[in-house]
Amino acid sequence: MNKYLNYALKIMIMCVVIFIGWAIYLDVQVVEKFSGKKWSVPAKVYARPFELFIGGQIARESVVDELKRLGYREEYLARDAGTYHISPSRMIIYTRGFQFWDGREKANRIEISFQGQYIQNIVNLRSNKSVDLVRLEPMMIGGIYPQHQEDRVLVSIDKVPPLLIDTLIAVEDRNFAHHWGVSLRGTLRALFVNVTSGKLAQGGSTLTQQLVKNFYLTSERTLSRKAQEAVMAFLLELHFSKQEILEAYLNEVYLGQQGNHAIHGFGLASQFYFGRPLAELKPQHIALLVGMVKGPSTYNPRRHPERSQRRRDQVLQIMQEQNLIAMDDYEKYKNRSLGVLAESRYRASRYPAFMQLVKKQLASDYKEENLQTEGLRIFTTMDPAAQQAAEESVVAMFKQFTSGKSKELQTSVVVTQPQNGEVLAVVSDRNPRYPGYNRALDAQRQIGSVVKPFVYLTALERGYTLASPIEDYPIDIKSGKDRWRPQNFDKQSHGIVWLKDALAYSYNLATARLGLEVGVRHVAETLYKASHHDKIPEVASLLLGAVEMSAYEVAGAYQTIASGGFKSDLRVIREVLDAYGRQLNRYPLQSKQVFDQDDVYLLSSAMQDVVRFGTARRINNIMPESLNLAGKTGT
Repeated sequence: MNKYLNYALKIMIMCVVIFIGWAIYLDVQVVEKFSGKKWSVPAKVYARPFELFIGGQIARESVVDELKRLGYREEYLARDAGTYHISPSRMIIYTRGFQFWDGREKANRIEISFQGQYIQNIVNLRSNKSVDLVRLEPMMIGGIYPQHQEDRVLVSIDKVPPLLIDTLIAVEDRNFAHHWGVSLRGTLRALFVNVTSGKLAQGGSTLTQQLVKNFYLTSERTLSRKAQEAVMAFLLELHFSKQEILEAYLNEVYLGQQGNHAIHGFGLASQFYFGRPLAELKPQHIALLVGMVKGPSTYNPRRHPERSQRRRDQVLQIMQEQNLIAMDDYEKYKNRSLGVLAESRYRASRYPAFMQLVKKQLASDYKEENLQTEGLRIFTTMDPAAQQAAEESVVAMFKQFTSGKSKELQTSVVVTQPQNGEVLAVVSDRNPRYPGYNRALDAQRQIGSVVKPFVYLTALERGYTLASPIEDYPIDIKSGKDRWRPQNFDKQSHGIVWLKDALAYSYNLATARLGLEVGVRHVAETLYKASHHDKIPEVASLLLGAVEMSAYEVAGAYQTIASGGFKSDLRVIREVLDAYGRQLNRYPLQSKQVFDQDDVYLLSSAMQDVVRFGTARRINNIMPESLNLAGKTGT
C-alpha cells in the first residue's frame, strides 16, 4: 500500500514541478511582451493642414467641404469639438486639438467673418481675441502597413470617455475590479453550459482573459487553451494594474474588417464607423461599439443594421439598469439611428497613386520595417480638394468613352504648387482607386509637342524675341540611312511667322527649324536643367518630343517654368514625426535658379497665347475667365 502511495506522491510532485515550470515559462512570456512594445503600429500619412487666415480668399463652400472631409458635423452654435455652424456672414468652428510638427494646438471655438470671397476676421471665442491664422487638423490619407495588416489608433486610458469604460465593464465583466483575472462564477456557469451541451460552447471569459486570448493566444476552442488562458490571465493581473490591463484591452480588441485590414481598438473603430474621434462619441455610439465586442462580424452595422441596432439597444438597456444613463436618455438614444457612415472615411488604399509616391520618397531615409511598425506620423503636401477635383475630372472624362478602343484609354494626372514644387494631387489610372501600376510615376511615353516650350526658351536665352521671324517651311534632314521630314498638323506650311505664334499654334516646321538654329545640344541641356531627366537623346527629332518621360517628370520640368526659372525637385513630404510627436525629418524647399527670369517671363507670356487663341483655346470654354492660364498641348 505504502508503495502505491509513494508512487502516487512522486507523480503528484512531478506534476506540481511541471506545472510550476510551465507557469514560470508563461510568466516570462506574459511579462516580457506586456512590458515591451505591445503592437506594431503602421505609419500614419496625413494631407496638408487646412489654413484659414485674415485676408485669405476662399469661398465658404470650400471651407464647408473641407470640414465635411474631416468629419465635422453641422450643429447649432457649434458647442462641441468637431462641429460647425453657418450663418449668412459668419461661421463658427469648434476645432479639434492636434499635435502638429511645430507643437500641439488645443481645440478652440472660433468665429470667422466673411466679406464676399475673403476672410475679414477670425476670433477665438474662448479668449474673445482676434487671431491671424487657424489650422484645422490634416486629414489622414493612408498608412504604411505590415504584412499582418493590423491597424489601430492607440489611446491612453485617461483620454477614453468614462462612459465607454463603464459600459464595457457593465456588459463584458462587471466583476472586473475585484477578480484576479478569472471569474469563478463565470467559469462555473460556462462549465455547466459546456457539459450540458456536450461541446465547448461558452467561455465565461473576463476582460483579462479576452485580452490574453487576443494578445497572446489564438481563438482555438480547447480545454488546454482555456487552461493556459486562465493561468496567463492570473499572471497578468499579478504583475500589472487594472488600468494597464484595461488600456491594453481598449487598444487590442478586434472590432471589424476593412478589406484585408483588421480594425483593432476603440480608437480606430470610432473613426472607422463614425468618422470621429472617441472623445466625440455619443452614448448611442458607445453602446453600438461595446455591443460589437461580442461579435464584430455578427453585429457589423453596415452589413446587418437591424441586428446591430437590436444589440445596441440591449447595451443601452444595460447602461440604464446600471444607472450609467437616465431612463429618459435611454428612450431618446434607443430611437436614434445607428449614425454609422455609409462608407468609411478610413480607407487603406484611398489614394494609391499618391501613397506610392510617398513611399518612394521615404525609401531613401527609412527602412520599410520602421515605416510599418514604429507609428511614425508623416505629413505630406496633398491638397484633398485638388485630389478630389483631379479624380472627379478623370472619372467624368472617361464616362464619355464607353465603346471600342476607347475602353483601353488610360490617363495620369500630377498637380503641383507653382511657388514651391509641392505635389498637391496624383492620379495614375482611369479608375483613381486602382492600386496597381502607377502611370504617373513609371509610364515612360514620348512627350511630343510638350517639349516645344524648352526649344523656345533655348532661343530666348540666345537673343531671340517673341517677335523674331521664324520660317515655317518644309524641312528634310538625312540621318544615316533615314530621312526626317516633319509635317505640321494641318499638313500645310505657313511661311514666315512670329516666334510667339509658332509656339501658340504648335507649328512643327517652325519649331524644328528654330531648334536646329539654336542647336539640338543646347535644347537638350535646357530640358535637362528643367527636368533632371538623364536620358535625353541629342537628335533632331528631340525638337518635336522624341524623348520618353513620365507625367511626374514632365510636371517637374513645367514646374521650373511656372516658378520663374527656379528648379526645385517636386516635394511630397513636409515633416516626419515619431510616435511621440518628436520631429525626425524636415523636407524644406530647396531651389536653384537655372533660367533667367526675364526669359521665362517671355516664354510664359507666349504660353498664355497657347490658351487664348492657340491649340489649347478650348479650355476657355470650361475654365473661369478670371484665371490667367498658360500651357502647352502635346500628342
